[in-house]
Amino acid sequence: MTVKAIINNAIKRLENEGKLLTPDAYMDAFCKESTKAGVRVEDCMLVENLKNTLNREFQKELEKYSIRTISELARFLISKLNRTNPTHCSTLLESQTVFTKRVLQVVEILHNKEAEQLARKSIDLLSREASATEIDQYRQLWVNFITTYDDSFLQKLKTLGDIDSKDLKNSVLNLKLLSSVNKDMNSLELSLISSLLVSSLVPSIASSVNDKIANLSQRIQDNPRILESKDIESEIKSAISLRIALDKQSVNEMLESLDGVLDKLSIRLIEMIESSDSSTVEIQKIKNELELYNLQDNSNFNTAHKKLYTIALALEENTQNLSKDLRNHSLEVKVLNKKIETLENELLNAKEESREDFLTKLYNKRALDEFINIKEAEYGRHGHDFSIIMFDLDHFKVINDTYGHDAGDAVLTAFAKMLKNLTRSVDIVGRFGGEEFIAILSKTDAKGAANFAEKVREHVQKAHFMYKGERIAVTVSCGVSERARHTSLQALLKSADEYLYTAKRNGRNQVAYKK
Repeated sequence: MTVKAIINNAIKRLENEGKLLTPDAYMDAFCKESTKAGVRVEDCMLVENLKNTLNREFQKELEKYSIRTISELARFLISKLNRTNPTHCSTLLESQTVFTKRVLQVVEILHNKEAEQLARKSIDLLSREASATEIDQYRQLWVNFITTYDDSFLQKLKTLGDIDSKDLKNSVLNLKLLSSVNKDMNSLELSLISSLLVSSLVPSIASSVNDKIANLSQRIQDNPRILESKDIESEIKSAISLRIALDKQSVNEMLESLDGVLDKLSIRLIEMIESSDSSTVEIQKIKNELELYNLQDNSNFNTAHKKLYTIALALEENTQNLSKDLRNHSLEVKVLNKKIETLENELLNAKEESREDFLTKLYNKRALDEFINIKEAEYGRHGHDFSIIMFDLDHFKVINDTYGHDAGDAVLTAFAKMLKNLTRSVDIVGRFGGEEFIAILSKTDAKGAANFAEKVREHVQKAHFMYKGERIAVTVSCGVSERARHTSLQALLKSADEYLYTAKRNGRNQVAYKK
């Protein structure tokens, strides 16, 4: 087995054991893998060779403590040199153990869940006779914790006050929570009330509002705080009364229209009955009742109801003839239903296609706008961060002018496939227009998005864009922005566009973002 293979196996061993890649941990793993492979490495035998130079008493004691590394051997020898007598050593060890437990108890009550759990388990370990292997495992867990600990989450509180990363209590006491919450709640309540009030001013029956209602609604929408003014109360009452009047007027107009339609329908029905050879005594009776109702007062809903009831009785007599006609035309109805179903499917496909770019088959600008708004809503409601990357193929006009538009289309299609293959399933990519593309990366900060953009840039630079047997050199410029660093969605998009312009201005074929 080669040394390179042993190195790879040593790194895999560290990953499987959950250890960090430190010099001591790597040396231990490397020696174990070389021994396993039957390869003798002089550096791995150094501790063993030094142990053999000591007297038998020391060698036996070293075996008991499982000394494996130079640093462990050095600590052992130093402790032997510092040791005055066995009683003093035992007392010192007991004091150190008690001291360690007290420190762990302090760590256990700190406001960190991971440290609390690790401290509790470490106290249990010290309370029993643990092996050297167990102690070493927990030492490695503490090393991993302090190495990977990240307190950048405190920076999210900067908008509420000064943050002292070395004093959590002082940071919390400095937060201006109450005033900020009250201010936000007041603005939210006024915004909700104004929205409900404007909705109530819209007539429920009339087809439109007049200028007075429209003007008041617009003023409330533009500035909800005017609701705190006493002068606005009379305007609102007047607008509500006006809205009710508009609805009443619309009802009267509909009643007049309905009454006119019923009059015409009654006349047509009477003509039909009189011209029928099969008129019966009952139909003649209905005709007489209908004529009677026409002579009564017809200025309200009661008259309309009576007319409709009479017409319903007359139409019931003609239902059989209508059913016969429907059976005769059932085949035509089936054909029409089939056509309707086909048209509905075509309409559904057309709707789907309207969200897809015809050339690259990625999402088009309309679909991208919808997805960006969805991500913005998730950020506002749940705080789910995301990043935007704008891509622009460099000197694309030169490609069209040199090789033709068909070659340009081929380059766009190839880049779209590359972009889609490199993204995760939760990410969204689309063509913004021309040679510009956009990627929306969920739960990704600016640094992560920049790493992805750099990967895309490298793939494009190394790719072989071929057209009719000729390679076309293509590069791409990228602008990256993170939502959490901006006050609004518009600011985010503007920032990404500005960074894209910076990348192109600085020589193209690069990624620009705020580090």
